[in-house]
Amino acid sequence: MNDPDDITAWLRIDARTTTSGKIAAGDVERLSALGVRHVINLALPDSDGALQGEAELMAAAGLAYTHIPVPFDLPDDTHFDAFVAAYDAGATPVHVHCIANMRVSALVYRYHRDVKGMAEPEARALMEKIWSPDTGDHPTLKPWAKFIEGR
Repeated sequence: MNDPDDITAWLRIDARTTTSGKIAAGDVERLSALGVRHVINLALPDSDGALQGEAELMAAAGLAYTHIPVPFDLPDDTHFDAFVAAYDAGATPVHVHCIANMRVSALVYRYHRDVKGMAEPEARALMEKIWSPDTGDHPTLKPWAKFIEGR
């Protein structure tokens, strides 16, 4: 099965990781068919477009599921630490999503740079396929620009 081009902000990072924005109920089986074994959701449960009953849908499809709600206006290191723990300990391949792939791309950027030691320009280029907290036009950029600086 080919990567879906109709899931919001879909991005394949490597054989282990895919990311996206919001997913729909029908996407759960598609993720499973792609070989995904673990889904990490960074969206708030009441985010516009959040998939209701997502944990139950993942369980029914036999997928491990971790929900780390990251407020878009207030990301912090506790969210990053929880993401690293879930990403490193969970089954692979893993799919990480939120609503627009902006939270995801920032956390994956820090993971690549701070945990895996990827060169900063390479990690940033992956994040910037989705957005840049430094140069984008979203009204809540300041907390994300601070977040990607790290500890």
